[in-house]
Amino acid sequence: MQITINDVELRVDNSLMRTYVAAPVAAGKYPGILLYSEIFQLTGPIKRSVERLAGHGFVVAAPEIYHRIEKPGIAIPYDDIGRMWGNEDALQTPLSAIDADCRATLDYLAGHSQVQTEKIGTMGFCIGGHLAMRAALQPEVKAGVCCYPTGVHNGKLGSSTNADTITRLGEIKGELLVVFGEVDPHVPPEGRRIVGEALKAVGVNHQVKIYPAEHAFMRDEGPRYDSACADAVWAETVALFKRVLG
Repeated sequence: MQITINDVELRVDNSLMRTYVAAPVAAGKYPGILLYSEIFQLTGPIKRSVERLAGHGFVVAAPEIYHRIEKPGIAIPYDDIGRMWGNEDALQTPLSAIDADCRATLDYLAGHSQVQTEKIGTMGFCIGGHLAMRAALQPEVKAGVCCYPTGVHNGKLGSSTNADTITRLGEIKGELLVVFGEVDPHVPPEGRRIVGEALKAVGVNHQVKIYPAEHAFMRDEGPRYDSACADAVWAETVALFKRVLG
């Protein structure tokens, strides 16, 4: 399916939140997906993920998560300096800002001319996996894919060390796919156990899948990339969104 791509200007708390949007060219109504990046913002791998998903028949919107700190268009490099940079930006981002950005992007999708407003999903990677799980707390989100979500098990998100995501999981009404790498040091086995048991305890319709891979194994750049595992997750992702969102 051919797609269009655009940089959209959204305003949140009087801050310009550049949002990368991809949508099918063909006229019609499609499900909408809020997609969250890693700490590095809208890099090449993240934009390709947006475009890949849109090509399966979705309108996908990916906001810059550090728009209150960085100028529009800043993509942080995948190196040690970039890691420090991205983590420092995260530490300056309060939960209230994260939730406001989520609401603004969901509202944008709801008002998009090609989006079926009752069919909304979310997806994210690393910190974005946590953001996607948090977005799933919103009642209109019917499906979510959370790829190696960091900080859910220990309450670390943005500037908060006691984020309430895990204690609010019972608010999730949609279906979740949660994906981890088996040798991911950022979400160790105990962390994965905590997340899985918390979802099960409150009756969220979910699957937790663990792949023989590292953290960020779906990033199609650099030595951590595992194309076989990534392809498997993408197949699961599209199948979930197609089944739940139509």
